[in-house]
Amino acid sequence: MNTLEFLYKTKIGRVILKPMTLKPLSDLSGIILDSSLSKLLIGPFAVKNRIRTEDYILDDIHSFNDFFCRRIKKGLRPISPDEKAVIAPCDGLLKVYRITDGLIINAKQSTFTIRSLLRDKKLAAGFDGGYCFVYRLCVDHYHRYIYFSGGHKHADRKIKGFYHTVRPVALSEIPVFTENSRQYSIIDTNGLGTCVQMEVGAMLVGRIVNDKPLAGKVIKGQEKGHFEYGGSTIIVLIPKDKIKVKPYLLEKTRRGMETSVKMGEAVAERI
Repeated sequence: MNTLEFLYKTKIGRVILKPMTLKPLSDLSGIILDSSLSKLLIGPFAVKNRIRTEDYILDDIHSFNDFFCRRIKKGLRPISPDEKAVIAPCDGLLKVYRITDGLIINAKQSTFTIRSLLRDKKLAAGFDGGYCFVYRLCVDHYHRYIYFSGGHKHADRKIKGFYHTVRPVALSEIPVFTENSRQYSIIDTNGLGTCVQMEVGAMLVGRIVNDKPLAGKVIKGQEKGHFEYGGSTIIVLIPKDKIKVKPYLLEKTRRGMETSVKMGEAVAERI
């Protein structure tokens, strides 16, 4: 049994876990990882997670958090040129679910509703019969993200919550996505109707940093923001009868498997 299994699967572990999922610990973690001393962590972190440092712009790195949200070099995350393509907003491990009666089934106790995810009954009703894309980011992924579609974005909404890890051991035990701190953008898109793009915080994630939290025009492929330290998740909701999802993504999800995708890659096609 590893540390996370101990924390999430045993009674003693859950007692220890509770203060670890609160905001003050994530805030403290953020302060430490913003300090210049935290640069000492970068080398071992890059080696352990096999990060190709030559792929990134590293001229202005003053802390571990600077390194964690480093920018990738131009041309290494091309946006699909297909005008009808629905693109991945980030690097990550993807599962795609059909939304039925407002319900998403992830695994075991992690069943959750769109209403509980958004905390907006009227908005949630618009996604029944549509699709839910769940992109889980691990610490070795690129932690900047883009808009999956262009259109008019409403001002971001923030929901306070806990900071559970998004690793499978936690996802199988509790409905992490409806308990964790998160924020989302409602986008009146160009051709897909009203959609949602949500960022979910996770254990030791100090900040979700969105570049443009206010309302305004956004462009497909434009950078939306970045996560600071910790793996985390991006969720995209698309209404019914708007897209055709890549069949292999649905099949792998049905078998309980995640698919590795890159930011800008086509994951569905607009009908």
